Amino acid sequence: MNIPPEFQHLDSPDEWAEAFPIMQELRPHLRDATCFAAQVRRQHEEHYRLLAARDASGAILGLAGYRLQMNTLYGRFLYVDDLIVTARQQRSGIGAGLLDQVRDIAHRSDCAHLVLDTGLHMPFAQRFYFRNGLLAKGMHFVESLQPIHKEAAQ
Repeated sequence: MNIPPEFQHLDSPDEWAEAFPIMQELRPHLRDATCFAAQVRRQHEEHYRLLAARDASGAILGLAGYRLQMNTLYGRFLYVDDLIVTARQQRSGIGAGLLDQVRDIAHRSDCAHLVLDTGLHMPFAQRFYFRNGLLAKGMHFVESLQPIHKEAAQ
């Protein structure tokens, strides 16, 4: 019998560092656990939250990084920055569970929408999102900029 994962917010540098190997599967450009924990701390100051799915032994199986935002397009909404399930646990329902958790947080926070982006090169992720009730509503455009000030790069 499969025991459902426990969902827990990660709120300390040690917990963020523990999550690094899984986040690195989604974000391979991340260098190391210490730099990752420092990045999450900076994002946490801007209301980023990191939600983990843990198995019965406490091992992290997946992560959802999100923040509550507001803009003129969506009103109040929850934006999912990161959604990853470790490769060995994909197609086990953990990703859908994480998405259900952030959807519930969005409802409880009076959000009008749940929003996320996924790469055009990720067709399996796109199918997952469609299966879980999300619809493609636009394209995401990016331009890389050189920071004017050193602190802007952090």
